[in-house]
Amino acid sequence: MQDNSALSVLVIDPNPGMRGSLQNMLTLANITKVDFAVSSGTAIRQLGKRSYDIILCEYDLGSGQDGQDGQQLLEDLRHHKLIGLTTIFIMLTSEGVYSKVVSAAELTPTDYILKPFTVDVLSQRISRAIERRAVFLPTYQLIGQGNLREAIKSCISAESANPRYAADFVRLRAEMHSNLGELEEAADLYSSVLAVKPVGWAQLGLARSLFGQGRVDEAERVLGVLIVDNPKLMAAYDLLARCREVNGNTAGAQKVLEDAVGISPHVIRRLRKLGEVALEAGDVGTAEKSFKQVVAKAKYSEFRNPEDHVNLVKTLIKKGDAAQASGVIRDMEKSLRGNSNVDVCRSISVAMLHESAGNSAAALTELNSAVGAVRTATGLSANLKIGLAKTCLGNQLDKEASEVMLAVMNDVNSGVSVQEVIQVFSRAGRPDLAEGMSVQLRQQSNELLSVAAEKTNMGDFRGAVQTLTEARHKSPGSLPVMIALAQGILRQLDELGWDHPLAEQCHAQLDAIRKLDPGHPKLEALANEYIAMQRKYGIAA
Repeated sequence: MQDNSALSVLVIDPNPGMRGSLQNMLTLANITKVDFAVSSGTAIRQLGKRSYDIILCEYDLGSGQDGQDGQQLLEDLRHHKLIGLTTIFIMLTSEGVYSKVVSAAELTPTDYILKPFTVDVLSQRISRAIERRAVFLPTYQLIGQGNLREAIKSCISAESANPRYAADFVRLRAEMHSNLGELEEAADLYSSVLAVKPVGWAQLGLARSLFGQGRVDEAERVLGVLIVDNPKLMAAYDLLARCREVNGNTAGAQKVLEDAVGISPHVIRRLRKLGEVALEAGDVGTAEKSFKQVVAKAKYSEFRNPEDHVNLVKTLIKKGDAAQASGVIRDMEKSLRGNSNVDVCRSISVAMLHESAGNSAAALTELNSAVGAVRTATGLSANLKIGLAKTCLGNQLDKEASEVMLAVMNDVNSGVSVQEVIQVFSRAGRPDLAEGMSVQLRQQSNELLSVAAEKTNMGDFRGAVQTLTEARHKSPGSLPVMIALAQGILRQLDELGWDHPLAEQCHAQLDAIRKLDPGHPKLEALANEYIAMQRKYGIAA
């Protein structure tokens, strides 16, 4: 009999009677390390402090205020990386709900248990989940180490040894190839599954691979078929909307998102996207409705964001409802007191309000306050900062606009390229500022090269690589920076030991150098040094 005494369990259920019943069942199954959460919010707070082997989550969390259910909680937990691959998540639900949910979810639980159930059923499902985790654990551990190459090999061997999990291992392999940027390999794996039979996750994966390769029309065709076959697979709608946006079909993207929200009305990220797309399309009514829902639902979420209030204020001002916009600003100040980004969001919102009333002097004061607050704020989206920069440009605050755009580029995780930053100034009819920004970024990049060299001389190899990564972000096409980054990574690997994600980064730099200048005099030596480093640590090439 399996020994469950070491297992830790988090039970998420608003019903005290059910929590007590589950505790009794778990005790009978020899599981005594049990904690409880009565809502999604308390669960998120607990999972932010510690991890659990198993989560037993009631689907109907009774969240009348925010409408969040167990499936949406699961997606939040994975989106914000509060649970890992080794965490077993079991959903407790009725048969009627199960039939609706199972076809709509891209991110599925480890298992579902249909109510009512006995202690024997619960024990059997936990045992089955533990056995499954043991099969996948070697691969999960390699993924956790960032060693995706070896994890892919682990999948292949485990797939042969455990044919009943073959589809799961193929899916995992394809996802890892995608994470490595090997989209063609991922597409081939998804296609091999689809050659046997149509499977929703494989169709979605193929569409993502095609989209990532810029084959947007092909991706859209795959998604069209997928939605007909799986009309409740919500992630397909999200990607189809992105395809239509890329192709300039904003109205079409809005229609897709409206259909998705009609099927699954409580997902904040999708409602937010619908609001953004509707506002872009000029549909102020839909944008207002969507952003109001976002603000209302996020009020009870652990992931509240004052930027949602900014979006709503912008929409209401466009509608011409300044009084309601003022109320939204007051609500933001009151309900999000203590949030480090409120000052920025409040100043931007008040500036829009003053500008709509023709009070230019007051608007300029608030814009300057917003720019000042950006200096100390953390976690602001690139979209908000770019929007602030555009507003500054529209008000002849050139220096302030440049400062905000530099803040975007100083964030290596912003996802914004140098070209996108330059385009902000070019599209505003300010090629002089675009050129000035390019010069500043090159200067900063050169300064960072010097800083990295000093850190290397002091033995701070990690710091040197971090600095060089910042320089690469500011000057992505600079061969000297790419060469220095590859050298810095190889030095860190040599001095501090093998690091799989870092090695992948070095591999990517060498590929990028090869594409830009295949005859570069340092390329062959760096490539040989990389291979020698693999041999030193016994890493398979």
